[in-house]
Amino acid sequence: MSGGVTREPILSLTDAGLYCPAGGFHIDPTRAVARALVTHGHSDHARPGHVSVMATPETLAIMALRYGENFCGTAHPARYGETTTVGDVAVRLVPAGHCLGSAQIVIERGGERAVVSGDYKRQSDPTCAPFELVTCDLFVTEATFALPVFRHPDASEEIAKLLASREIFADRAHLVGAYALGKAQRVLALIRAAGYDRPIYLHGAMEKLCAHYEASGIALGELLPVRDFDRKALGGEIVLCPPSALNDRWAQRFGDARTAFASGWMRVRARARQRGVELPLVISDHADWEDLCTTIVETGAPRVWVTHGQEDALCHWARTMGIDARPLHLLGYGDEDADEPAPPPAEAEATAG
Repeated sequence: MSGGVTREPILSLTDAGLYCPAGGFHIDPTRAVARALVTHGHSDHARPGHVSVMATPETLAIMALRYGENFCGTAHPARYGETTTVGDVAVRLVPAGHCLGSAQIVIERGGERAVVSGDYKRQSDPTCAPFELVTCDLFVTEATFALPVFRHPDASEEIAKLLASREIFADRAHLVGAYALGKAQRVLALIRAAGYDRPIYLHGAMEKLCAHYEASGIALGELLPVRDFDRKALGGEIVLCPPSALNDRWAQRFGDARTAFASGWMRVRARARQRGVELPLVISDHADWEDLCTTIVETGAPRVWVTHGQEDALCHWARTMGIDARPLHLLGYGDEDADEPAPPPAEAEATAG
């Protein structure tokens, strides 16, 4: 700039996480703040208690569903593509492809543009808007699966494995562990796309969010609460549940059930064995190694910040490409297990019993 004046950086770090000084807002803060922009509804990114929250209408609705209508002081809905002035910066939200309502946050000031990806994926997903690439000067990315071993297969191929297993083990219920927000609905939609039209049974912890997706116009087919049925009579049926339910008494009541788990971590067979999963389904709502690297290149960003996950590996690769990459080592993100809501009382009693 002229006159030797140095502007404050477009983004910085505070104890609460990423902060835009010129806009006066945090992005996915880890504690309550005055003004928060939230990328999506998972609990490691969307926390209650902020004075003001800006997010997509879908994310705000999910936060209200999970935390109650008074989850923040004031909610500001921002639709995809709309530009809003916040302080001295222009802000717009574009799809991240992670789950319903997920968004990247695009911040612009005086010809400079930063993009904060939040969690994202590049694979197709019938339950949310697809990832939209935005070129920028600074790209802030996740790195959950930022190791070369993580290369996610086509999710429809994994669903085909599930349906084939159901044919082979026709007398055994198939319990499919999937995170309650985003993954569960994507798995359901993929099963329907594969032509499976029988009822699918839901653990109580899945019911509210699946109903919300359907109310949002995303068809998931016939879904029935498993608590209304004799579990040992569900041989040959598909039952969706939180991953934590696969190894507790709730699952034992199905008798000789076959367990599956839909997660990018199922690429690591040791993880499947540790959880006692018979049928690992490599289905992830995060970008894999190839898509992380491709996205960084396609943004054209000369600077990259990596928030959480395998930061060091991704930064090392970026530097070999001549990109100024910085690991942020942010804490409080990436614990998807913590995103499982508590089951309703009736389901909790069944689990404990």
